[in-house]
Amino acid sequence: MLDAVEVACVRLALATSSEDDLARAADALRVVCHARDVPLVVAEHYRLAARLGLDGAHLGDGPRRVRAAREALGANGIVGAFARASRHDGMTAAEIGADYVAFGPLADSGLGDGVAAPLDLFAWWSETIETPVVAEGGLDLDRAAEIAAVADFVALGDELWSHPDGPEPALRAFAARLAG
Repeated sequence: MLDAVEVACVRLALATSSEDDLARAADALRVVCHARDVPLVVAEHYRLAARLGLDGAHLGDGPRRVRAAREALGANGIVGAFARASRHDGMTAAEIGADYVAFGPLADSGLGDGVAAPLDLFAWWSETIETPVVAEGGLDLDRAAEIAAVADFVALGDELWSHPDGPEPALRAFAARLAG
């Protein structure tokens, strides 16, 4: 899939707390990603990132662990923060050292607090804040064209992996919509 379209970053997110499982997955993905100059970040487990040879971490709790992750990963490590639909959490994360801030989901959902991140939040962020903004969760092809104008990046997950045609055709379709 990394050869199919340009990918800015890959996030390793597993529903496991097993260090061994994370390490095995990281070993497999690191070779593929780094051979293509694509950074690989781990979700949540910032303390494992350097030891596993990863490029950084994505934190799902807004600004709460950004300082600790920045300290652990150093100036060159990638630290991303998911701020739900909270402008305040996003600004705080950016101010204390996040390399990017993600907002989402883009549609009302039963996940998290269920609040969708509105399109105008991304527009405001893009006009006001220098830290890159990522849109994630609940993205569909129609929304992709809208969000492309106001977000620096999109994070695709279930949109790819649960697509009936498979992940690569879904990735190509999203890439085409995001390109305009």
